[in-house]
Amino acid sequence: MLTLIMVFGVLLVIGILYFIFRIGNLVSLVKGKEEDEVSSWNSINAYLFLFFMIGSLVAFFWYSYATFDGYNLPVASEHGEVTDYLFWVTMAVTVVAFTLIFIVMFWFTFKYRYEKGKKAEFFADDHKLEIAWTVVPAIVLALLIFSGLRAWNDITDEASKDAAVIEVIGQQFLWTARYPGKDNLLGKHNYKMIDASNEFGLDLSEENTWDDFKSLELHLPKGKEVKLVIRAKDVLHSVFLPHFRVKMDAVPGMHTTFKFIATKSTADMRSETGNPNFNYEMACTEICGRGHFSMRFPVFVHDTVEDYENWLKSQEAWLKQNPDYLKQVPAEKREAAIVKAGIPADSETAIQQAPAVTLN
Repeated sequence: MLTLIMVFGVLLVIGILYFIFRIGNLVSLVKGKEEDEVSSWNSINAYLFLFFMIGSLVAFFWYSYATFDGYNLPVASEHGEVTDYLFWVTMAVTVVAFTLIFIVMFWFTFKYRYEKGKKAEFFADDHKLEIAWTVVPAIVLALLIFSGLRAWNDITDEASKDAAVIEVIGQQFLWTARYPGKDNLLGKHNYKMIDASNEFGLDLSEENTWDDFKSLELHLPKGKEVKLVIRAKDVLHSVFLPHFRVKMDAVPGMHTTFKFIATKSTADMRSETGNPNFNYEMACTEICGRGHFSMRFPVFVHDTVEDYENWLKSQEAWLKQNPDYLKQVPAEKREAAIVKAGIPADSETAIQQAPAVTLN
């Protein structure tokens, strides 16, 4: 109902303005003005353009100043400082160009309004002006592009050898994280081995998978480089960590990666925001189906690398939680797998008696 009233009101205002315009034309005809005489509305419109320009600029800069702190979320990564700086440099250049063009456009509308006895001047070209408005923007754009490329090359460069490796898997409609064991090496996976329990498709014939473990939260160390290895099980997803300025697509059938260093722990951000309940979050920014909205993944950043490593040590290997899958480990490697996964030695009898696991 409210929408109908608003639409009716807009149509009514348009109708009133139209009739005012028509009445003005009829009055001009009755007065018998000369054909070359221009209505006073010409000057009125010119002044209205000028007032609109001033009002718009005041509103634009006031609103930008009033909401400046809410433009971006607090940054919590090293490369995020760089990308935010480039963002604001680009924004400054854009605002300067927009403001100048806006002022010139509306000022010319006012300055060159019709005035009786005033004759317009015409010139075919101005080479100096054309060179200026071609060269200056080209230089500015080149600087912006080269700065962005240099930053992007640094961001997408190879991660260091001691970086913490974490695999993030997207599927409809949830995220899961896989962490390597003490060796910091993720084991291989094979989609043919995916089943109800082995959702990663871990290839247990490969020793690096034996101590990998699963987490339903993304845990990160503060001050240490992290390498995310990203993949999807079904359709396109996209890893988005807004506070860390991280965004990378998760593509079925291939790996994508992103490296970064978190600079603020969860405790730091709670203190900075004054919100004791603050938590980082990872979201999906690729519309992936009806449950897309539910792909929210909690993220926790530890205060120190030692805290992070202690958390890693407290986790149980996936194979330890699912000892029946030792059947998929080659017999000659099974004893080593038991040791590496931390499976109690007395579990061997039960494992031997367990039925074989059927692969897809």
